[in-house]
Amino acid sequence: MRTIAIMNQKGGVGKTTTSVNLAAGLARQGQRVCLIDLDPQAHSSIHLGIEAAGSPDTIYQVFAGGRTFDQVRQLVKENLWVAPSDLDLAATELELVDAAGREFVLKAALERADAEQQFDYIVMDCPPSLSVLTINALCAASEVIIPLQPHFFALQGLSKLLETTALVTRRLNRRLRVSGILLCLYETGTRLAADVTDDLMRFLQASDPQSPWSQARVFNSRIRRNIKLAEAPSFGQSIFDYAPGSSGSIDYGSLVSEVVSGGIAIPAPLAAAA
Repeated sequence: MRTIAIMNQKGGVGKTTTSVNLAAGLARQGQRVCLIDLDPQAHSSIHLGIEAAGSPDTIYQVFAGGRTFDQVRQLVKENLWVAPSDLDLAATELELVDAAGREFVLKAALERADAEQQFDYIVMDCPPSLSVLTINALCAASEVIIPLQPHFFALQGLSKLLETTALVTRRLNRRLRVSGILLCLYETGTRLAADVTDDLMRFLQASDPQSPWSQARVFNSRIRRNIKLAEAPSFGQSIFDYAPGSSGSIDYGSLVSEVVSGGIAIPAPLAAAA
């Protein structure tokens, strides 16, 4: 099973859109996929037609100890399950502040549910912050995909994201690796997009081979600006169902193929920090 955290501390970069459409695209290829919505805004849940506000069957209840993971996940399409979120999830940060092992609540829940045998992929939509929910995702994940808008400030934020993955790798989850960076809201033909892409590739090529992003790549797939991607959530559908012939569907279909064919090898754990 591959467990992928979709992470960026900045909002509006295509994180939720990528989480939903990557999960849906993998399911369409016959993979058993569970999408875990870890954002209190619940946008991934709403995107796939789940309005979980006030429901006892949300991922918040798993963190609170009121439900098991198997009790909250819902089948929304063939091969595609969702563990939905709601606004109550925002309370998790305070409720777990003094809890022992608070970083491993999600990992433990997945292990108790024997998720390894039930799914081929778990995709986690992280909140737009480096919170305890994001750390839980990184502790449960084997790899990270970072959606990035090709702007100058996005490059500055990337360094913070990579520092976080390095810290988690050293102290909490030695299997964690950054598998790739996905350029979203891409404007073809612009000089800025090309320059940012070149800078990213040079940075990754010069990475320390012991860093958790040493095997990362900039995905060949580029998610172009497409109004259909913005419309799809209001219909509770992935882009593949809402507009199968659109550029958004083509771009995310290409990403799914890259993810399936380009799984990174998980090397031996790095030495723990002194």
